[in-house]
Amino acid sequence: SAKCGACGPGYASPLDAMKGNFVPPGPREELLYLPCIYRNTGVQKPDYLATVDVDPKSPHYCQVIHRLPMPNLQDELHHSGWNACSSCFGDASKSRNLLILPSLISSRIYVVDVGTDPRAPRLHKVVEPMELFRKGNAANPHTSHCLGTGDILISCLGDPAGNGKGSFILLDGKTFEVKGNWEKGEKIPSLGYDFWYQPRHNVLLSTEWGAPKVLRDGFNPADVEKGHYGRHVNVWDWSTHTLLQALDLGKGSIPLEIRFLHEPAAAEGFVGCALSGAVHRFYRTQKGDWAEEKVIEVPSKKVQGWLLPDMPGLITDILISLDDRFLYFSNWIHGDVRQYDISDRRRPRLVGQVFLGGSISRGGPVTVLEDQELQCQPEPFVIQGKKVPGGPQMLQLSLDGKRLYVTNSLYSGWDKQFYPDLLREGSVMLQIDVDTERGGLAVNENFLVDFGKEPDGPCLAHEMRYPGGDCTSDIWL
Repeated sequence: SAKCGACGPGYASPLDAMKGNFVPPGPREELLYLPCIYRNTGVQKPDYLATVDVDPKSPHYCQVIHRLPMPNLQDELHHSGWNACSSCFGDASKSRNLLILPSLISSRIYVVDVGTDPRAPRLHKVVEPMELFRKGNAANPHTSHCLGTGDILISCLGDPAGNGKGSFILLDGKTFEVKGNWEKGEKIPSLGYDFWYQPRHNVLLSTEWGAPKVLRDGFNPADVEKGHYGRHVNVWDWSTHTLLQALDLGKGSIPLEIRFLHEPAAAEGFVGCALSGAVHRFYRTQKGDWAEEKVIEVPSKKVQGWLLPDMPGLITDILISLDDRFLYFSNWIHGDVRQYDISDRRRPRLVGQVFLGGSISRGGPVTVLEDQELQCQPEPFVIQGKKVPGGPQMLQLSLDGKRLYVTNSLYSGWDKQFYPDLLREGSVMLQIDVDTERGGLAVNENFLVDFGKEPDGPCLAHEMRYPGGDCTSDIWL
């Protein structure tokens, strides 16, 4: 495609994004932003946004080159989104220059200027929790997506009292004032988490984690039985903002990250379920409503020395390459990252797998008694002499699909319970080389960002973003 002289942020299509057409810097990312969390670590410092140099030609390769501390303690920065993305491609008045950082625990929303100096972000605005409480009766903001209108939509986990409530907050894209709730009508899901929208099919789909006051400080399996954790993908009418359907993925499934295929004409996608270890395909039926089917299942392992006798993989993050050919997910507890060929949407085929730690590593406290997949327990993961604590969690794929970035902190309250070494040693960021022809994953041994060596002490690094957009924030209309 020719360069676009008067277009807005992002790319005209997912395939243009893969090829790096229209907007610099093209498909090769040079900087990466990620929130670093101190809550639950014992370090009384604010969370901060780290800028990491990921350009192999740079003298600062694999180094944190800038830290932007937030003005408050105990926020629990978590996921992030943009003020504008490829949904605003045709609007030359928009630019992808502000990063939206919701705080999962404090309910603050930070707006960070990454456009003025991409290598040294600065704080632009703080939306205080009372604004969410007062104007939307909402709290615990999670996923942020920009809209084609220029406004910003943020999903929430609960209400100000810590009860589950699957509502949404709408921010003005210029002033970042809270406009109120996006949803309309009587029906609101009892739980919330992630979401993806697709106006071409007049739909928004949202998922369910758990009630904030229940998951705040750790995971109790009894809370699943009590219904405090999610099991539905909720289907919303995009134009009327009303709840239409709830697709039941089964008791104890806990559906988390949800991804439409990137091609905007496609009326299907995938959702990863943490506790059931399953990936479900969702799709629009010939009748015009929505349905789902299980297409991948990671078997639990029979174990000794762990929280439960059956250890799930705990699928915590999932993403799809921009050409809609490969699906990736992380098993945070088992410790592996997987790559599936999804050319046949109903029959994904495992083509790549790599172990990056996890709870079943040889020599640890857990003994695997029965395993439907592995012949023996994997070796502990060591890179550049460092034995990595925890298991792979957040994923981000380069636009060209050739580099998969991985961090290993889920959420401080759960890290503390499942991987206490993470809090003492800090998390890491790794890079996996991807075979985009046949499929296959291989760890890049030259890439390690060790957040155990941060100036104020070890921290927990979470979701990753590039200045030019990525596989999990851009939505094409």
